[in-house]
Amino acid sequence: MTLQQMEYVVAVDKYRHFAKAAESCGVSQSTLSSLVQKLEFELDVTIFDRSKYPVRPTPVGEEIINRLRKVLFSTAQVKELVATRKGEAVGTVSLGIISTVAPYILPKMLKYLSANHPDIRLHVEEARVAAIISQLERGDLDVALLATPVNNSELLEIPIYKERLMAYVSPEADIHDESELQTGMLPVNDVWVLREGYCPARGAFPFCNNNSGQRAIYEAGSVETLIKIVDENGGYAIIPELHVPLLRKCQQANVHNLVNPEPTREIALVIHRNFVRERLLNILADAIKSIIPATMLIPRLNRFPIVL
Repeated sequence: MTLQQMEYVVAVDKYRHFAKAAESCGVSQSTLSSLVQKLEFELDVTIFDRSKYPVRPTPVGEEIINRLRKVLFSTAQVKELVATRKGEAVGTVSLGIISTVAPYILPKMLKYLSANHPDIRLHVEEARVAAIISQLERGDLDVALLATPVNNSELLEIPIYKERLMAYVSPEADIHDESELQTGMLPVNDVWVLREGYCPARGAFPFCNNNSGQRAIYEAGSVETLIKIVDENGGYAIIPELHVPLLRKCQQANVHNLVNPEPTREIALVIHRNFVRERLLNILADAIKSIIPATMLIPRLNRFPIVL
């Protein structure tokens, strides 16, 4: 039994297709199939039911694959440890990020990495949450920056910072002149809502459970465009705290604090549970720490490095 055979078995389980698994491993299908069969012969079990399409593990095969994943994870940790001690380059990093986080983090993160870690080649994908989660599960993305919780047992969330959610209110709205707004008393009408907003994890907003009065659900997901919609059409919208400094002075007068309760969202680095690039996570965390106000950072992040 070799590590190479283990990698091939795990790849077949990931893609449920021998040709795709071979392509991902950079070998011919015949080479991969032959080594998988040799492992099955050595163990005297059938790991994959080849009569099914797509191919799937047998019951004992699933148990074997789970053990092989743990072995490969431990092996990868050893390699990462050695690379860290040698100070080797991190290499290419694929990062997924949602549109309600990207404008505040990405420009300064790119600048930070360019100045402090020029060896890192960062590939960024801005996409919907569901698409990012799917790519993390498949291993197409290394890490993502998402609002949590993601509610996925395959993924690990590492909280980075927490920010308040605030109301951007049109001057024409009845609630505009109030000094602060009661979260639980926000009107369910005249609210403009992002496609991927704040309701799934935050039921504090009245409109989360009553969408009959919502004017529209904006599908593009840009907070900046959402604000322009409010400016043109009236009503109000919920925006992240970090967006406020990006507003013009006249627009900042339309931002209201929310209280009772004060709604927040938590932003985390999200990885697959098999991810081992600990050094990379700490580099990305350091980049974010250089951007986000210290008062918003998760306290543990200021005191301890990320340890997998």
